[in-house]
Amino acid sequence: MDMKDVFKKRIVVSVLAVVAVAFVAALYLLTFPSGEKVTEKTPPGENVICLGDSLTSGVGASPGMDYPTQLSWLISVTVINAGVPGDTTEGALKRLDRDVLSKSPRIVLVVLGLNDLAGGVPVEEIFSNLEKIVKRIQARGAMVVVGGIDVPRFGKGLRGSYKRLCEETGALLIPDIYEGIIGHEDLMSDELHPNDKGYQIMAERFYGVIRGYLQP
Repeated sequence: MDMKDVFKKRIVVSVLAVVAVAFVAALYLLTFPSGEKVTEKTPPGENVICLGDSLTSGVGASPGMDYPTQLSWLISVTVINAGVPGDTTEGALKRLDRDVLSKSPRIVLVVLGLNDLAGGVPVEEIFSNLEKIVKRIQARGAMVVVGGIDVPRFGKGLRGSYKRLCEETGALLIPDIYEGIIGHEDLMSDELHPNDKGYQIMAERFYGVIRGYLQP
């Protein structure tokens, strides 16, 4: 093969590569024309509410150092702490009207699933409950942010399940709220609960996700 043929072959390959990239980009734009697929980008409610279990109520933290309180300092707005130690997705679903929907939710942060896993609740049931929680909140016009939990010691990596949930509902996702915290003695108060510094990281992590949606 002479040099002319080599150059021609390279040109053809380059053109095909450009066409392929353009096709993928066009397909993406047709599928997600507005960029990020997020439900309720401009929620009409008034309050930021944190729904969850002991990780939300602040077990292991000093008084006033739970993640919802630390988040309130970052956004300069009062954050409602609807965390109940030991709660499950089923329990949270039962109290959803009282603790969230009746309080004019604007943005709701959901951290649930750890107690379900510890109690042997099937993954399908966990995410069926979570889907109901997310959709009922969204039906009120509020934005939902899900804090995923990935604790390998339970033998069930749920990162993919949280991702699918948020892709299907349009909720925002933090893949693993424990990332960089669990297993670090300086950030944990016990085996499963962060200390003040650990909760600070959680608050900053949620802040990084919601700060662009705080203004009306």
